[in-house]
Formats: sequence, C-alpha cells, structure tokens
Amino acid sequence: MSDSLAGKPVSASQIRLAQLMHPEHANSQGNVHGGWIMKLVDEAGALACMRHAQRRVVTVAVDRMTFRQPIRIGDLVTLTAEVSYVGNTSMEAEVQVTAENPVTGECTHTNTAYLVYVALDDERKPARVPPLIPENDAQRQRMEEGRERQAYRLAQARR
Repeated sequence: MSDSLAGKPVSASQIRLAQLMHPEHANSQGNVHGGWIMKLVDEAGALACMRHAQRRVVTVAVDRMTFRQPIRIGDLVTLTAEVSYVGNTSMEAEVQVTAENPVTGECTHTNTAYLVYVALDDERKPARVPPLIPENDAQRQRMEEGRERQAYRLAQARR
C-alpha cells in the first residue's frame, strides 16, 4: 500500500447542520446557552474532518469563540463547516454559525470558530490525513492563515 494519500478538495469536507432552538437550549431570558452552540460547533467541525480523513477524529483545540449576536428560542441555527487546513495527522475546521428567524427569514451571522482535530487509526493512534486541495483564491488564503494559526498554536503549546 502506498504511503502517500491522494489529496481531497475542500468542498468534499463540507457539512451543513441545522437545528431549531427550543426552550431546553436556552436560559430564562430566551437566549440559547453558548455551551449548546459550542457542542453543535464541535459536532459540525468533527463531521467535516471525518469526511475529509475518512477516519474517526478527536478534538484537540478550539480557538476563541466570540458570540457576536444572541441566538434566541425559535431560531433555526445553521452550522456550515469545512476543513480549512491540514497537517500530517491534524486538521483545522472552520465552522460558520448563523441564526435565522424562520418566520421573517432574517439571518444573522453569530460566530465563526476554528477547531483542530486529530485523525485516529483503529488502535486510536494518530493517523495521517490526505492533503487539502483549495479550489479558489479564498480557500488558498484561508489555508495559509490556517498554517499560521497552527504554527501559533504549536508555539503556545511549547510554552
């Protein structure tokens, strides 16, 4: 079996999840708990990375997650995730979160998050992942920014 893996385009990893926010997802003011959104973000990012690596993955890092706008009970939350950078065994996923009022159709971008996952083999050891093939200039730029984010993360971990 060859040691080199065939590259995959960014679009092959794209995942879209949507969930209606119910009272059990929110506080007494009607705002959805940030932790609930973080859970959904992690699931979407993991699915994108599993789709890319065709392996199980584990979360190893979450970059800062800033909520720009509240998400309310009754909003339809949509998470769009895709792989934005890959290393040897790790992958970064970008997850965009929007909240839509399904009655009015008004959509609000609430946050973007970057998460890092490591692919695992059957013995739960880190496994190599396919190279990422950007399909446009924006993806190429994001991939370079992902390389810089990963270098920063690794430098911080060594401290």
